[in-house]
Amino acid sequence: MSKRPTVHHLELRVVEVAELFNSMDPTPFLHRDLDRDAEQFLESWALEFPQDSRFRIVVHVERMPAADPAPLVSEAIRNYFEYRATVTRRKLRALLGEGRASLVIGLAVLGLCLLGADLLSANTASTLVQLSKEGLLIGGGVAMWRPMQIFLYEWWPIARRCRIYRNLARSTVQVVPAKPSAGRGSV
Repeated sequence: MSKRPTVHHLELRVVEVAELFNSMDPTPFLHRDLDRDAEQFLESWALEFPQDSRFRIVVHVERMPAADPAPLVSEAIRNYFEYRATVTRRKLRALLGEGRASLVIGLAVLGLCLLGADLLSANTASTLVQLSKEGLLIGGGVAMWRPMQIFLYEWWPIARRCRIYRNLARSTVQVVPAKPSAGRGSV
């Protein structure tokens, strides 16, 4: 029996619905970018929760339009975060491709360096030969630096961000009239 992920509430407050979207973006409303502040607000809160979290976004609007904006806002937020998840997945694929290429190059350079170091150690034991041998060993290790960095450290924060975007795209969105308050959680 699997445990259902917790639904976390993300709330933000705007004066009017248009504040949620980038006013410089000329695309139709449903495909517009979110306002940078709104995006960062939602993303920063979402990143504080576990990766498998589900979200419920409540948008408090001070000047509520006559027609219910919830379906439009919900679809626009879903479209935006689906787009961000897609872009982030592409970035992750590109990084892992770079990692594979770096790994092949690094292993080839490491192999050549180890072979060169073995050949040098078979010769004399002079200081110059020892220095060259150690230099080749260090060079082989340095050649493995980038693939190790990618596969040990760089990929997982991108994968986490992708999951968060996907979860934000799946969130339920509710648009409600704002109650007077001190502006806490405003975008």
